Amino acid sequence: MQGGQQQQQPQQPPRSKIDPNQIPSPLVVHELDQTNYEGHVYSTGSRTVPPLAATRFKVSDEGRNCSPRFMRLTTYQIPATEELLNTSMLPMGAIVQPLADLAPDEMPVPVVDFGEGGPLRCRRCRAYINPWFNFTDGGRKMICNLCACDTEVPPEYFCNLDMSGRRMDLASRPELLYGAIEFKASKEYSVRPAKPPSYVFGIDVSWNSVSFGVLRNAVAAIQGLLYEGETGGLPKGSLVGIFTFDRSVHFYNLKSALEQPHMLVVPDVNDMFVPLSEGFLVDPWESRTVIENLLNSLPALFEGNRVAESILGAATQAAMLAMKDLGGKLFLFQTSLPTHGPGALKNREDAKLLNTENEKKLYEPQEYFWRKMGEDYSKHGICCDLFLFPNAYVDVATVGSLSALTGGDCMVYTNFDAGRDGLRFREDLKKIGRRNFGFEGLLRVRCSDGIGVSHHFGNFCIRSSNPTDVELAGIDSQKAIGIAFKHDRKLDENGLSAFQVALLYTNFAGERRIRVLNLSVPNTGTMGNVFRCAEMDTTINYLAKASVAQAAASSLKAVRDQLTDRCVKILAAYRKHSASNTSPGQLILPESFKLYPLYTLSLLKTKAFRTGMMSSDARITSMRHLRNMGVPETVPFFYPRMFAVHTFEPEFGQMDGRNNIKLPPCMRVSYERLDPEGIFLLENGTQMFCWVGRQTAPEIIQNIFGVPRVEEIDIKMRMLPVLENKLNSNVRLAVQLCQMERPRYLQLQVVRQQLDPPLESEFASYLAEDPNHDNMNYVDFLCFIHR
Repeated sequence: MQGGQQQQQPQQPPRSKIDPNQIPSPLVVHELDQTNYEGHVYSTGSRTVPPLAATRFKVSDEGRNCSPRFMRLTTYQIPATEELLNTSMLPMGAIVQPLADLAPDEMPVPVVDFGEGGPLRCRRCRAYINPWFNFTDGGRKMICNLCACDTEVPPEYFCNLDMSGRRMDLASRPELLYGAIEFKASKEYSVRPAKPPSYVFGIDVSWNSVSFGVLRNAVAAIQGLLYEGETGGLPKGSLVGIFTFDRSVHFYNLKSALEQPHMLVVPDVNDMFVPLSEGFLVDPWESRTVIENLLNSLPALFEGNRVAESILGAATQAAMLAMKDLGGKLFLFQTSLPTHGPGALKNREDAKLLNTENEKKLYEPQEYFWRKMGEDYSKHGICCDLFLFPNAYVDVATVGSLSALTGGDCMVYTNFDAGRDGLRFREDLKKIGRRNFGFEGLLRVRCSDGIGVSHHFGNFCIRSSNPTDVELAGIDSQKAIGIAFKHDRKLDENGLSAFQVALLYTNFAGERRIRVLNLSVPNTGTMGNVFRCAEMDTTINYLAKASVAQAAASSLKAVRDQLTDRCVKILAAYRKHSASNTSPGQLILPESFKLYPLYTLSLLKTKAFRTGMMSSDARITSMRHLRNMGVPETVPFFYPRMFAVHTFEPEFGQMDGRNNIKLPPCMRVSYERLDPEGIFLLENGTQMFCWVGRQTAPEIIQNIFGVPRVEEIDIKMRMLPVLENKLNSNVRLAVQLCQMERPRYLQLQVVRQQLDPPLESEFASYLAEDPNHDNMNYVDFLCFIHR
């Protein structure tokens, strides 16, 4: 074996006698869970652990609890005491994804309008009315399920109770039937009058941007987002604004009455202002001609620009002045470290600090200007998505504060090459811009008596003056937040623990809404129940977010050691308290957590936590990505999906019972599973590889790639050629299905065995069961934690 494989494969056979085929496999676990829910509907009233996040399932909200798409717990039986929780070593928390997309055949979240008075709430803890409220005194009082306080029922909401104590109008009250509900908010919840959503694009037009092709691709990406398709990608009624910047900031009047856009330049970046009172924010359809004229002219307009600096700090100030009265979504495109103007930064990357105790200093913003700007953005409801195209250090930790504090995305395209990365950038912008989105969000989590919230994990803003409210200038369907719970006192072992998440936000129509998610689960005093109802995918997502938070105060070595130590102690606790009769030499894994060692190993291999020298930009980008990810997104991220495409099962491409197209069966991700006579696709939600075996038959190569030999395949291709044969159609379909499923665009990268060493080394780094990134393989890690 040549090239990158030498670096990734063990030089000697494993010392252990464990058969790799006999150790727990995600494929078996996922296939079994998929089989259990094939053709079956998961009812939220079933009081069971929900389907795995990787399973395709249908949810019916009919049991007073919300869909697991919105909220998942680390365990679905809450330890009654803090001692029991500590003994298990399991975390007690939740991952909340309040605007998660539902399946097409699932019921939308019902909307209820209580009028000007707003939704009914508990008079003590201010919990919103929900299906777990009990009505007493003939229907004149309601008892809160969180704090047990009784509240008088307003006369207009009164209804008599039946013989079983239920309201006679229960069937017509969605707020008393469903675990997820949305209330129309009254005026008291509005910070300003309803206005159409605003989208502003700030484009770096410095020499770097022009010469690397960033400007040309940004223009194409914006046009695709605005006008691709019959209705474009933005909500109807949206307003759009565009400004550019290098050493100055350039605003554009885009009024529809103009034949050409008018440029207005602000040269004094230390005294920023918006030089036009109208025409900056316009309807993209009414002003389509003007906008397209501007976008089409920008590359030529700045083609000869030799200004190397771009004053990103002044650009953020310009956006603030233009958007502070409206809020909205800001897309910023930047190519280099902002070394001039307000918020100017220095290159502080120091190789001596990397992989040391002091590396954490590089994770904090070096200039307060940027954190203050992020906090101000959050205050004014401006969500910033940052697109960075650096060919050197750009200080993601500092400039990325804009997205980290406002709920936005930070996309980094290092050493941007238009031919290699242009398609991915354009598709990423369209995917991010078209997601379901909530503006000016405010989230609060409430728990029943005996449990409290100790920490929040994610990309948002929490102010010291109000630590219970999570400010989200924007939140889309892919953003998730981690919640850590704590015991305030001992719980009733026979009782329930209740959790309620309330998200106040503004939808695309400018309506203020309150989305309320309810979840109540049993308490337990038994260790076996805690493990039996534990949810591994949620736990690993939670621990990833918590570990990112810990990395801000501890060394990465301490974080890695704690992750490994926790894995050992969780398995030891299970053996001691739930499987004590087994042989000491026998490897015992909880059924619900039998993949936990593998996913812990995968977490240790991510860019956020792996050992070795890595730029602080790459590490902090990975950390913030982990903080945003929901549970379904982290499943393939930690254990990629891989399958053969040189041969297809007969059922591939067929529809299942819910109109989902079936993909080929997955394989375990190890180099040993690859056949040099085959072709394999691997994807982890952020990257896609097509590995081509050196000995693949010429006929297969010709049918898929249109060339007769492996050596002639163009590894720079980003889309497979369209050829008139069944195999080519099947492979292209498999690629397209994977790309459609993921929230980020999966860029195809062809890797030829033994011909592309750097690419093959990168491909091998995604093989979770193999030794890579100075970490063990799966078998050896199992032996290590067992000892």
